[in-house]
Amino acid sequence: MDYIKVSQAAEKWGLSPRRVRILCAENKISGIIKKGKLYMIPENAPKPIDGRTLRGKDLSGAFAMLFLNIDAKKAELHKRRPFTKGELQRLQDEFLVEFTYNSNAIEGNTLTLQETALVLEGVTIDQKPLKEHLEAVGHKDAFLYIQSLVSDGKSITEYEIKQIHSLVLMDRPDDKGVYRRIPVKIMGAVHEPPQPYLVEPQMNELIRKNEQNKKTMRPIERIARFHLDFEGIHPFVDGNGRTGRLILNLDLLRNGYPAINIKFTDRKKYYDAFDAYYCDGNAGEMIKLISGYVDERLEQYLRILGGNI
Repeated sequence: MDYIKVSQAAEKWGLSPRRVRILCAENKISGIIKKGKLYMIPENAPKPIDGRTLRGKDLSGAFAMLFLNIDAKKAELHKRRPFTKGELQRLQDEFLVEFTYNSNAIEGNTLTLQETALVLEGVTIDQKPLKEHLEAVGHKDAFLYIQSLVSDGKSITEYEIKQIHSLVLMDRPDDKGVYRRIPVKIMGAVHEPPQPYLVEPQMNELIRKNEQNKKTMRPIERIARFHLDFEGIHPFVDGNGRTGRLILNLDLLRNGYPAINIKFTDRKKYYDAFDAYYCDGNAGEMIKLISGYVDERLEQYLRILGGNI
């Protein structure tokens, strides 16, 4: 592979050398090699998207090639030999365990991946709190619930959101499916959720805006923005993260994409995507994160069925 200097990349992309060095330092350019203080950039590296230009904008154009690539893989997958019922069940079971483990771990649940699998089979893990067992079981039930909704092709509704939350928070009967009545803070986040009296009107507006955005936005962008705004409202006293990621997957599945598993090991990227949105109005980081996971899942299925595109 041939490499070019920062100054050459800057001239090629129409950026300042300082901006290119910042992008290198932030790992926004793939395949770079660092030698001391110098960055060597692959000659064929694509120009990175500059998040500063994305603030508050409709990003369908900026991510057009990414979305086209994902949709091409989705179309190719639909043309391939379908999975048998047994194969599909095996893949879904494996995904459910990993999704439940990661989504709960992001929120502080200490069950390991293996322990999560055992709990979902009905095994009790010694010295682990009952609350963590119920979180795993509740998450499983919520995912099975969203799978039952996929075929109707409808839009996300308030009723579905509250039902998903009721299953997620099965250990909190007084709080499940009920909008919060107290102020909350998101630990470590720059954003402060709205006061309780604003939660219901903001949720109604979010659902209305989501329906309107269907006319102008590509599905993945719209879904990413819904997720960002939902978590910003933080409508429930607890369980918002798990509920939000389940809603995200319901919307992906209804639009013909595979469900995704935001990994515990990627939680910093995930949190940073929220900060980028609430500090700068830049939804691009969340769109890229979700798109990357969708692409990864499509590639996995295509490999299983005999090659990729």
